[in-house]
Amino acid sequence: MTEVLISGASVAGTTLGYWLARHGFSVTVVERHPGLRPGGQAIDVRGPALTVLDRMGLLSAAADRKTGIRGSSVVDRDGNELSRDTESTPTGGPIDSPDIELLRDDLVELLYGATQPDTEYLFDDTIATLDNRGSGVEVTFERAPARSFDLVIGADGLHSNVRRLVFGPEERFIKRLGTHAAIFTVPNFLDLDFWQKWHYGDTTMAGVYSARHNTEARAMLGFMDPELRIDYRDIEAQYAEIERRMADDGWVRPQLLTFMRGAPDFYFDEMAQIVMDHWSIGRVALVGDAAYCCSPLSGQGTSVALLGAYILAGELKRATQGDWVDHGVAFTNYFKRFHGYTERTQFLATDNIPGGAPISQEQFEAIVNSLALSNY
Repeated sequence: MTEVLISGASVAGTTLGYWLARHGFSVTVVERHPGLRPGGQAIDVRGPALTVLDRMGLLSAAADRKTGIRGSSVVDRDGNELSRDTESTPTGGPIDSPDIELLRDDLVELLYGATQPDTEYLFDDTIATLDNRGSGVEVTFERAPARSFDLVIGADGLHSNVRRLVFGPEERFIKRLGTHAAIFTVPNFLDLDFWQKWHYGDTTMAGVYSARHNTEARAMLGFMDPELRIDYRDIEAQYAEIERRMADDGWVRPQLLTFMRGAPDFYFDEMAQIVMDHWSIGRVALVGDAAYCCSPLSGQGTSVALLGAYILAGELKRATQGDWVDHGVAFTNYFKRFHGYTERTQFLATDNIPGGAPISQEQFEAIVNSLALSNY
């Protein structure tokens, strides 16, 4: 069996693991976190990505975990409602649509469950070095013993370790969008009933929406600053920057800042995209945000991760004859087939930044319809 190492156990990594195992590959997934990463925002599965979930037998389970959000309000700094919308929300778009909005960690839990028992997981570990010059890839880990794999796939996100080790520094590929955001779990202290509330200050944004049948909520704090650089691993610096910017902008920011420091799933990063003219070198390839991050501003990151993993696994299957896989052909076809779609999807984020022109529904549907899925 062709042995494949996947770095990253989020949406792209678990989806790829499922399809590769189903196609007869031996799959190992290494994940830096001690388990599945908790938290994250409400994400959306849209368009052809719904077909991928359906082919995995997860569409109904994902639909059962929909957020069920009924609408949203915009409030002033004292909490007085300025407007309300029961047709769409900032996180999920149109409410009356076939899209599925659910929490990121709920989706990853479903995907992870689908990979059992056919996938080996190495949690609390990461790749230290890769030697990509021979008939296999020699891999050393921070904790586990060194091993050799036929192929290595980086599914490890915007700040991909595999991309850095094999393709070069992040600065070569990152397109910064000037926006920064934090997301974390809080109690449903506003007693929101499948509802969202948002406040836009002079320089910041704050939002709270109910989650998991109103038993908890997720908070979002954001601001724009194209010059800011904070190490994505330096949580204390992130806390301090958010507190400095949010302190005087009113509404429930003081409560949110208190909850922030005690949240078990605090996440902060800049909104950015990854732009590359190839996704593979030798026996190593990238998938999901590691290769073509659209950023959360696009509303398509999760769907693109599902689609990319499905197509990559399918092209590897199609390039397999007996016990030999022509990975070069598979990686080339994966890029040719999917690159145009990711390019068109990325402009959703840049056109939706405040001051830009939002795309029309017709433009969005054209993007979705441009990708016809093969049933590998």
